[in-house]
Amino acid sequence: MARAAPSSAKSQTVTVDGRTLKLTNLDKVLYPETQTTKGDVLAYYAEVGPTMLPHLWQRPATRKRWPDGVEAATVFFAKDLTAGTPDWVRRFTIQHRDHDNDYPVVDDVATLTWIAQLAGLEIHVPQWRFAADGTPQNPDRLVLDLDPGEGVTLAEAAEVARWARDILRDIGHDPVPVTSGSKGIHLYAPLDGGQTPEQATAVARELALALEADRPDRVISSMKRTERDGKVFVDWSQNNGAKTTISPYSLRGRSHPWVAAPRTWEELEDPELAQLTYVDVLARVAEQGDLLAALAPDLGTADAPGPDRLSTYRSMRDARRTPEPVPATPPTPAAGDGDPIFVIQEHHARALHWDFRLEHDGVLVSWAVPKSPPTDPKSNRLAVLTEDHPMEYATFEGGIPHGEYGGGQVTIWDSGTYRLHKWREGKEVIVTLRGRPDGGLGQVRRFALIHTGGGKNAKGTKADRNWLMHLMETDPDDVPAEPTSSTPPKPISSSTPPGPAPVTPPEPVEGPRRGRLPAPPPAVHDWADTDADSPDAFPAEVDPMLATLTDGKNFGPEEGWAFEMKWDGVRAVAYLAGGRVRLLSRKGRDESAAYPDVAGPLSRLDVRNAVLDGEIVVTDASGRPDFGLLQNRINLSRASDVERATQTWPAQLMVFDVLELDGEPLLSRPYAERRELLEGLGLDALGDRVHVPPVFHSDLEAAREISRQLRLEGVVAKRTDSPYAPGRRGRTWLKIKNFLTQEVVVAGWRPGQGGRSATFGSLLMGVPGPDGLHYVGRVGSGFDGATLTEVQRLLDARATTTTALVDVPREDARDAHWVTPDLVGEVTYAELTGPGRMRHPVWRGLRPDKDAAEVVWERP
Repeated sequence: MARAAPSSAKSQTVTVDGRTLKLTNLDKVLYPETQTTKGDVLAYYAEVGPTMLPHLWQRPATRKRWPDGVEAATVFFAKDLTAGTPDWVRRFTIQHRDHDNDYPVVDDVATLTWIAQLAGLEIHVPQWRFAADGTPQNPDRLVLDLDPGEGVTLAEAAEVARWARDILRDIGHDPVPVTSGSKGIHLYAPLDGGQTPEQATAVARELALALEADRPDRVISSMKRTERDGKVFVDWSQNNGAKTTISPYSLRGRSHPWVAAPRTWEELEDPELAQLTYVDVLARVAEQGDLLAALAPDLGTADAPGPDRLSTYRSMRDARRTPEPVPATPPTPAAGDGDPIFVIQEHHARALHWDFRLEHDGVLVSWAVPKSPPTDPKSNRLAVLTEDHPMEYATFEGGIPHGEYGGGQVTIWDSGTYRLHKWREGKEVIVTLRGRPDGGLGQVRRFALIHTGGGKNAKGTKADRNWLMHLMETDPDDVPAEPTSSTPPKPISSSTPPGPAPVTPPEPVEGPRRGRLPAPPPAVHDWADTDADSPDAFPAEVDPMLATLTDGKNFGPEEGWAFEMKWDGVRAVAYLAGGRVRLLSRKGRDESAAYPDVAGPLSRLDVRNAVLDGEIVVTDASGRPDFGLLQNRINLSRASDVERATQTWPAQLMVFDVLELDGEPLLSRPYAERRELLEGLGLDALGDRVHVPPVFHSDLEAAREISRQLRLEGVVAKRTDSPYAPGRRGRTWLKIKNFLTQEVVVAGWRPGQGGRSATFGSLLMGVPGPDGLHYVGRVGSGFDGATLTEVQRLLDARATTTTALVDVPREDARDAHWVTPDLVGEVTYAELTGPGRMRHPVWRGLRPDKDAAEVVWERP
């Protein structure tokens, strides 16, 4: 925070980040309609600064100044720095065609305060950053500016934003919406730096053209202003290296002090969606953190050396007003041989919570735990990542004055040293704590902290700040004198969502279990290449068990359910024998050569033979499974194509069941016993391509919350006492969906227009019913260029003159081309209309692993 010298209400001299600034005309009204003063503007930027700075870091800043307020005619658009600029303002030079400009980079709150002092309300930046030597880099984000034309509401622009999101997600980019503070909405999606500004601009333009082709009555991509009335203009040009966009969290020079504010997709569903003021934004940041954090840069790299790790901590505290330690210099990592320290402080602030701090890289990496550290492996705790604290904070106890950040009483709940098992920045931390004999832990404890979303930076600059804290079993090595368990804890996979400990098998019960299905005979098909009696023979094939859709109600904890994630991929059963691996799809097709990145690690598993049931997925940059990316791996046959795909879209196998092990069939064993055997195989030790995701024991809501955070389709509930029923769909495996998805049979297509004139505009879909292939609507959204071309090729090869569809409306059949109905795809949709037609369907991808005859309605 700024340190102020005594002064009048109209001016102040302050120290910000060690820089002295004189702030003048603090009572000057800059927004007459709301009586917002220059002092209010300065206070806003001082408070939002730590959240805003990562989005400004190393970007040239263009400022828009209103020295006489937003209603005055005098507005300055400042690019170059003037002679009176303080020497400490960092700058880089950009060579233009006929001149050079020195641009500031806003890397600290002091520079942000200096801009606000000059009535710089708006800060505009490009989509690229400078390298450390001042060389412009390739863009690290892509932006679409959705600008409503005359007569178009913000809510209608939000609908276009949702359509754009579908297309972006299909090509591997999940955007974050930002209401611009003016009229429209910006969509930001991360880029990996491999594209030039010209290439990023071309991608954005194609996206805009695709949106226009899908909805020509609602969307326009043309730069002609005269054509925009009644439509949303999708401005793709701001990805040009010479263009800038208003920075997230910047004020706007409008009638009200609106802000370019990151929003949630749920908010964009609100028909009353409106722009937010700076007061709204400060409240949201305090409650939700940075919704745009996934696009913030990793500060402190060699290319862009960032501020020291305590700069945020110092900016939030005034050493003259709080007894907390506030070091003036950056931290220096200790070079000692001792174990690192931890401290847990009980903090009676506005809400009681526990501050959990671990020594790491010279600071105390800190989480706020609202309900104290967990004492039961079945009960996880939310842990919110906060700013790094100085090492001196490990011994701090006392009262922080009310009105200051974190005001309230702080006492040490426990402290000591810890043993580090794993530290994966921004993803996972596993430690064993050795506290005081009289401390709150009571004994040696092993904890896992697992990030709930994605990202790469434990400081929270590359992801949101919500983690889960999970109590693990203590390893005997941690307590040599009196081990608490003879079983080492199960390692947590890098791609596994956080969750409680594995399901505990029920105690053996004599006789048949209540609700247990009789063990059915397995559906088997002998392998022909090896003698079945050979020790190296592959086990017999097992048809995968299927789940039945339900609404998620009536799952009591006493009923013995376990809940797993429903992975967004393709089903695969792995057969292992003598170091060899076969991966079979649900249709029985051998996929081993198509997924060598999965088959290879499985071949190292130390078993004679085994049958494992699981799902193949491909994850996006944040670690979330993405069915659209998996489409790039489906149907590849040439070895060279497969090799390239394994590098670009590496696959993972999520293993959730074991059906045979070392020659012993396990189909009739209860799920809980199979699960225990599965977790003892050591699959997670094979690398990052094979995982055994954890389950939730009798905690459906916790499982659903994690599945929503990972944007998965839903969860699968499994009776812990149930056997495995090959090829059957019963009531002991139930799937609960977060959103509506449906497999469909493609039976025809309608020609495209504009940018799609060479391919189809929409596909006509059906679902088999008692009277034939029931028409359920047409889908035209969710296709990228490559998908359009590939699907059109498949359609052309299936052309026919008649349709198998029943009840196709005349207007949909008018210009339709019919095909043999054997292509299966998957769509999402909003709801079903009375005739059973889908509203707002969006294409997710082809399902070559499914037969058209297998498609059924997915309704609870």
